Amino acid sequence: MANSNNKKNNLPKNVGIIMDGNGRWAIKNSFKVSQGHKRGVEIVRSIVEESVKQNIKSLTLYAFSSENWKRPKAEINAIKKLVINAINDQVPELIEQKVRLKFFGHLDDFGKKILDKISYAEKSTMSDSTKLYLNVALGYGGQQDIVDVVKNISSKVLSKEINIKDINKLAITKASSVPVDEIDLLIRTGGDKRISNFLLYQIAYAEIMFIEKYWPDFTTKDYLKCLNDFKAVNRRFGKRIEY
Repeated sequence: MANSNNKKNNLPKNVGIIMDGNGRWAIKNSFKVSQGHKRGVEIVRSIVEESVKQNIKSLTLYAFSSENWKRPKAEINAIKKLVINAINDQVPELIEQKVRLKFFGHLDDFGKKILDKISYAEKSTMSDSTKLYLNVALGYGGQQDIVDVVKNISSKVLSKEINIKDINKLAITKASSVPVDEIDLLIRTGGDKRISNFLLYQIAYAEIMFIEKYWPDFTTKDYLKCLNDFKAVNRRFGKRIEY
């Protein structure tokens, strides 16, 4: 039903968001950087709710990149704590909203405590009547994901599990840690106009919208504008449209 509604209204099925600007928002407002991340989690809650209302199929969020490990240890520890608190606070809401939560990336780097929480969250939100797939990237990098896919498929070819002729888009999607095969709309907040190593394979034909606002200032009104702007786009996928 959600898919037919999206087709009728030309809404994106799969939305990705690079949630940038938490730290700069905090500094601008004389807060600790951790407060910016905390405010960012609150924005996620409102965008998830709106995505359910708009019948979006999946929402994929760039929460922590593989490059973010270079940040100060105190900030990383605050983010880890925030992940645990967010799971504790929001899983009951996600269950009620029929939102299925999935984490992806190099999750082992986060340690057993967070891995256990992730396992709990994913199992708790499983449903036969899921309305929204909420995918959260942690310790993720698009280039590394492609490298991992190449290693995975190469290993299977060498062990004769698969034939080289069987390597296609579906095989790549299955080998990737990313739980969505393609992104229709990619939104980046914070003013920077770059992809920052996010979903490099999956955004091949995505419409990309760069928003000047920092993520903690991003509102459901801003989100709806992005969705409405997407509806006005004539997506050709390489075809010529006759006028």
